[in-house]
Amino acid sequence: MSGRQKTLLGLLAVLLVALFVVAVGVGGDRDRGDPGARHGLVDRLAALGGERAAVDPATVDADCADETGRLTFSGRCVVRVADPGGLRTLVLRSAARFTVVAPAPGDADLTIRDEVEPAPDGTGAVAKVAVDQATEVGLTCPGLGGCTVVVATS
Repeated sequence: MSGRQKTLLGLLAVLLVALFVVAVGVGGDRDRGDPGARHGLVDRLAALGGERAAVDPATVDADCADETGRLTFSGRCVVRVADPGGLRTLVLRSAARFTVVAPAPGDADLTIRDEVEPAPDGTGAVAKVAVDQATEVGLTCPGLGGCTVVVATS
């Protein structure tokens, strides 16, 4: 091995060690962090693509919908979403707890179930469901009382 090759090999080793140190974050915080937080590159990529648009409430239908468009039910309600023409977010808001059951977007053979609780700050319960085609989303109201859910734009 020539001297030039040894020098290049040494520089490559130093570069790999430097990249490892940066990736591991030596000298940074030792706390576990917030798993829901996004930082750095992820934020920049999200800014480029923008936030996913919400499903238009006018394209949502349900047997439990009243004349104002609110979903009022006890027990269970099936919400039908028309084909949004791309990946959109169905935003459901309620003052009380409710459960959402929906198929995963794309070709995944998976059903998502989430029990949505009101936020501690009093803003209510919010469920965000990814929708990329015409689909049905099941809503369940726990207990003996009734639920009122609104299809929101954000």
